Amino acid sequence: MINPIDGNRRYNAVSRYSAKFQIGQVVRHRMFPFRGVIFDVDPQFANTAEWYESIPEEVRPRKDQPFYHLFAENERTHYVAYVSEQNLLPDESETPLTHPEIHEWFTLTGQGTYELKKGVAN
Repeated sequence: MINPIDGNRRYNAVSRYSAKFQIGQVVRHRMFPFRGVIFDVDPQFANTAEWYESIPEEVRPRKDQPFYHLFAENERTHYVAYVSEQNLLPDESETPLTHPEIHEWFTLTGQGTYELKKGVAN
């Protein structure tokens, strides 16, 4: 056998991390003044080492938790953010988001929530 199966490795293992927030949910950052809608979730950190190391060590989040991709906004601009679960809180403000990409991915429901459009894959 050229590539034997490694008995110490778990193949096709399901992540043991479960996400607290869901796609389409509006959240805000615990420390910084921005909010956004979640459009993707990584069960644990899945960004570059350079990105991770650029965060000051005293506020650097753990890697062993879900990380969320957000269409984010603050008072000045719109952007895409990558945020750890420990740094997010549900946003209860009911203020509509204005990020221009939201309407490409989501439909705003009558209840003020965001529902992923059919055919949109993330």
